[in-house]
Amino acid sequence: MPTSASSTSSNRTEVLISLLRSESKEVKLKALREVKNQIIGNRTKKLSYIKLGAVPKILEILSSSDDSESLILIQSAATIGSFACGVDVGVKAVLDSGAFPHLIRLLSHLDDKVVDAGARSLKMIYQSKLAPKYEFHKAENMAFLLSLLNSENENVTELGASIITHSCETTAEQKALCEAGALSRLLILLKGSLNQREASLDSLAAMTENNSEVIAKFVGLNSGRALNSLTELMKDRYPRTRLLASVCLIVIDHTSPNYLQDIGIKTKLIMILIELLEEPGRVGDEVPFALANLIADKEDLQQIAFEGILLAIAELCSRLENCRARFMSMQALNLVTNALTHDCAEVRTAACICMRSVTRSVKNLSAGHYLDDMIVTPLVHLLHDQCTSVQVAALKTISNIVVDFTNRKSVFIQCGGLKDLVLLSKSMDSTLRLNSVWALRNLMFLAESSNKERIVSEITASTLTSLVCDPEPFIQEQALALVRNLVDGGISCIEHVFVEGGIIINAVGRQVRNASKSEVCIQGIYILGNISTGSESHKEAVMHQLLQEAPSVLIKFLKCSDARLRVAAIWCVVNLTYPGGPGSSVRVARLRDSGIISQIKCMVNDPCLDAKFRVRTALEQCKPVLGCLGVKLSATTEQGHF
Repeated sequence: MPTSASSTSSNRTEVLISLLRSESKEVKLKALREVKNQIIGNRTKKLSYIKLGAVPKILEILSSSDDSESLILIQSAATIGSFACGVDVGVKAVLDSGAFPHLIRLLSHLDDKVVDAGARSLKMIYQSKLAPKYEFHKAENMAFLLSLLNSENENVTELGASIITHSCETTAEQKALCEAGALSRLLILLKGSLNQREASLDSLAAMTENNSEVIAKFVGLNSGRALNSLTELMKDRYPRTRLLASVCLIVIDHTSPNYLQDIGIKTKLIMILIELLEEPGRVGDEVPFALANLIADKEDLQQIAFEGILLAIAELCSRLENCRARFMSMQALNLVTNALTHDCAEVRTAACICMRSVTRSVKNLSAGHYLDDMIVTPLVHLLHDQCTSVQVAALKTISNIVVDFTNRKSVFIQCGGLKDLVLLSKSMDSTLRLNSVWALRNLMFLAESSNKERIVSEITASTLTSLVCDPEPFIQEQALALVRNLVDGGISCIEHVFVEGGIIINAVGRQVRNASKSEVCIQGIYILGNISTGSESHKEAVMHQLLQEAPSVLIKFLKCSDARLRVAAIWCVVNLTYPGGPGSSVRVARLRDSGIISQIKCMVNDPCLDAKFRVRTALEQCKPVLGCLGVKLSATTEQGHF
């Protein structure tokens, strides 16, 4: 009958334990290595070996080996340390076996590798609360501890710092360590390796907690530059180092706030801790406690923290839909909405930025989750805020919200939002003007005809024309995009650009002919393309705008290296040459005479697929008319196009 894997493993465990009692040093060494390799990172294996009494047997090997048997000492110490690593049951088994003094003995061994193995194992023990308390008041103990801190061996110095962190709890112990010179040595270790820095920071926090006298002595070290060492480590590349340095500063501020009066340092502390909230594992788990200690009973810091947390949420939600979904599932939107009315302008701004990131969710926009009075009303109120940065942040959030795909834009209009957007579109501040026009553009997007009427009525043709011709190219682009959304929706929508003698379409035509910024031209030519889907008179108005100058601006766009402009221009030609209208053949002839058809014929192999497909459509539509006019197309087109 075949043997199961678990049975084989159990048998091997028992075999290895028996081999630990072998008289052969080579056999014992090999068994130690195999046991160590099996239990590293494997809690189940550790418990299995502990139950079978492996730890006392390994200690027996350690205690019975003389100083010349370095390999045996190293492997037995390392294996004992592995049992103690991360498992309190393992620590208890190690301590109960009496291993502690034997590991301490290894620290004075002549072989550095043996010393390393002993120090590492003791560090594993001192990661647990079960580790023995060290009695600093005994002179011989203090002398031994200082010898650890002054050692040239990195693991030994870390062990010394770990003992302080674990055992230093009372004011008397803090004072004894301070008077013995431990502070000075820990300060030196801050310039050591990563592990030395972090162990030293842990110890400094333990020694200075709630002890103004020790804090004063620490701050005075190194000619008063000790505090700078901590603030510098706040910027360290390693997250845990940044956290531990921050914790030390928080401990100092809590007991002796006079040393950290600079609000800039406290603000930086808050921002660092908020960034560390995103760190996985132990660092991220410990940060909330450090942050809570820092801002407890300090209203000014609580406001800064609130702002920082909002900005952190904004960053998380800016790209990831699953973060936005999690945010919504926690019903955190109410908290952010409440922050829109906070007394602090920075918090109001941060709340807007946070909401802007959350409202990037197309799923929630489609569900109409954002266009309700609870959210819209405070945002609209912020459009009157005395702080420009708050107004801008609110406008950017509104730009997201009013996109809304559920035709509930009237909610925003009815609460006065439309009037405020139009008012800000006339602002002397170009940033306010830009973002208000952007919001109007999105409000117009896929709006019902009745809402389009209300928007146009409020903004007026003259104001819209002024915005199309604004001195700032970015505002021109957004104003044209607003007009583009306006004329997208049938003949009744197109008619809006012909009011007051056609001032809007004339302004669009001027920008198409004269603007130097591609994005402005793209929006303008798409407007003319949309108008070209209207009546014969609408098409003729577009022809008038495009053929005012020779050569036509369309030829410039069709030859442009920017594929977006080529596609937009071809779309316009497709709509102008759409067959069936009484004037379509005349327009084709005029386009031919202006050289536009010839240019399109040269584009049948355009590298942009979108442009290439539209070229085929345009030529197909023009073919019957041009055929009647005696124009041959096949000579310059790909075989099989017609």
